[in-house]
Amino acid sequence: MLKKYNIAVIGATGAVGQVLLDLIEARNFPYNSLYLCASTRSVGKKLVVNETEYLVEEIKEELFNNVDFVFISANNEISKNIGLLASKKNCIVIDDSSVFRMNPDVPLVVPEVNAHALKEHKGIISIPNCSTTPLAMILKPLHSINPIKRVIVDTYQSVSGTGAAAIKELNLQSSEILDNLNPTISEYPHQIAFNLIPHIDNFHENGYTNEEMKMINETRKILEIPDLPISATCVRVPVKIAHCESVNIELSEPIELETVNNIFSNNKGIKILDNPLKNLYPTPIEVEGKDDVLIGRIRKDLSNKNGISLWLASDNLRKGAALNAIQIAEEIISNNYF
Repeated sequence: MLKKYNIAVIGATGAVGQVLLDLIEARNFPYNSLYLCASTRSVGKKLVVNETEYLVEEIKEELFNNVDFVFISANNEISKNIGLLASKKNCIVIDDSSVFRMNPDVPLVVPEVNAHALKEHKGIISIPNCSTTPLAMILKPLHSINPIKRVIVDTYQSVSGTGAAAIKELNLQSSEILDNLNPTISEYPHQIAFNLIPHIDNFHENGYTNEEMKMINETRKILEIPDLPISATCVRVPVKIAHCESVNIELSEPIELETVNNIFSNNKGIKILDNPLKNLYPTPIEVEGKDDVLIGRIRKDLSNKNGISLWLASDNLRKGAALNAIQIAEEIISNNYF
């Protein structure tokens, strides 16, 4: 008989939490008891999972006495406090924040890339930043065949990466501007509707943002290449869901496009959508609600004989967050990494 687990979802009413609950249902995750927690303002709300109604409750220490998996999608402070507390109660914590990612004792995992890292977990597992995950997924199979020398990536990230409030602000600003009103600006330093903002998170002294440094450092950790040269520029765009990336990769040796296509075609979680002459390439609308990372515009770099360029799109709420978390739990269960 299939064993079932007690699970808690912290941040159940948020954008990622909602997708996580949908995936628990859609993937038939083997749970027995389900505890849904959120901020004080959401306590008492009713959510339905598998035709059963659950009340959103407060986060209490005693909750973790009877829980196997804790999925956290909240702010850094909650992740740190609850993650440490739950792990001490022998729960397996799968955390969506940046708090634990670069901790050498915490695996940073994309199951299609480095599931082996789960063997060494000590109760807390981090999932990468939503823009790091698809990048790592395309780099790993290429590096296995033809070692990567350098990566340049530019991201075009949707407002849902900030949260539900940013989606509301995009809708509000769009309506205000179309009505010739001054836009309400709260979530970002500038108007996001009909605009682009090359600024995600705080700036470092080196001129890079925290988001860009996350991509650099997390990719190195996941791929286990601590000195991999990477440069990133992260841009917020007026799109509700899905992140896109323009990626330039310098390899050790020249590579044929047929080889590149074969590599990607044989890797789980990646789907090629690449026929520009027929206007086929990944877009946010195309990838929204899908589990796979879509890649297209695959071409040789005309400025570097060892280089290739491509374009990718990924649903940041699914593979960039909730799906990756569920897959980690599934991997732990199937391999008995308890």
